[in-house]
Amino acid sequence: MLNQERQNIYFASDFHLGVPDKEKSLVREKMLVEWLTEIEPKAKEIFLMGDLFDFWFEYKTVIPKGYVRLLGKIAEITDKGIPVHVFRGNHDVWAFDYLEKEVGVKLYRDAVLRRFGDKLFFLAHGDGLGPGDTGYKLLKKVFENRFNQFLFNWLHPDLGTRMGLYFSRKSRIANIVKEQKNDFKIELEKEMLFLYSKRKAAQNIDIDHFIFGHRHIPLQVPVSEKATMTILGDWVTNFTYAEFDGQKLDLKVFKSKND
Repeated sequence: MLNQERQNIYFASDFHLGVPDKEKSLVREKMLVEWLTEIEPKAKEIFLMGDLFDFWFEYKTVIPKGYVRLLGKIAEITDKGIPVHVFRGNHDVWAFDYLEKEVGVKLYRDAVLRRFGDKLFFLAHGDGLGPGDTGYKLLKKVFENRFNQFLFNWLHPDLGTRMGLYFSRKSRIANIVKEQKNDFKIELEKEMLFLYSKRKAAQNIDIDHFIFGHRHIPLQVPVSEKATMTILGDWVTNFTYAEFDGQKLDLKVFKSKND
């Protein structure tokens, strides 16, 4: 049974573990474990909202090497009866059932509506939502196509993982980690997630909070008289997360005690 003190819900997103290299990724992984350890005594549920890994593909008997500290910590938390929810983002869309079976998380790809107390939350990683971005939406269909996944599965794991990590480490995210400079920008009135949230809030007036990852910028803005949109930032340069105490949703910055 959960301790009665565990009343808070936590949300974080876009960790991109694996880039730009093993050493820098390990530093961020240890920070993430430190954060999970810190919030665990107060956590009723934890939501990791996508792109936990920068590249992840599960073969039937093989998973990518590494991340043992994080996976062990999550398993420790779920073994205590604290639900950990993991959304598959656009970088770890090829997560299938390993994390559920071995680590005990609940895995999602599509958006989820959840009620916490008297507040209704709309939760999603955020990729592919809203108007425009047709190029990415087409690419998303390619990656989520089961036949394409079947073909990739027939690559030898060493080859498939090396290919994935090679392209991963050439990505914009990898360069941001190297330079420690986040150049993601949002023009609010053109932002797809903002426009999507405004439209969705008009369609469902019961929603109180929209929570997304994907865009890497920590942001909280109203989208209607009632509803607020929160973009969680990332654990690449911002190290931000959201905490809901039953009444109020706060966007916070994690400060490691080891810095």
